[in-house]
Amino acid sequence: MAADRTIDVTEESFEEEVLGSDIPVLVDYWAPWCGPCRMVAPVLEKIADEYDGRLKICKLNVDENREIATQHQIMSVPTMFLFKDGVLVDQIAGMTPNFESDLKRRIDPYVE
Repeated sequence: MAADRTIDVTEESFEEEVLGSDIPVLVDYWAPWCGPCRMVAPVLEKIADEYDGRLKICKLNVDENREIATQHQIMSVPTMFLFKDGVLVDQIAGMTPNFESDLKRRIDPYVE
């Protein structure tokens, strides 16, 4: 598995990287102090590797990008939003015991 396939986005790059993407984008709203966020990160790297070219995975640090987190009404982390063609198509909050398979099941209808 290749490391760092996820893309860090900020308020400045969000529109281009996420809304302007020609492939679906999963945005992970996270914070460095969040234990579950750290547990989710390697799974997101694995999925980014597996879906390379069909799905983009971006990470947005809510502490450093409060304006976007507020606009998207992020109340807890980790929260993931799935965008396709610039439109929010799904929201995933927290992590589950079968997080990887559950996440793939949510993603698969939107990737080609």
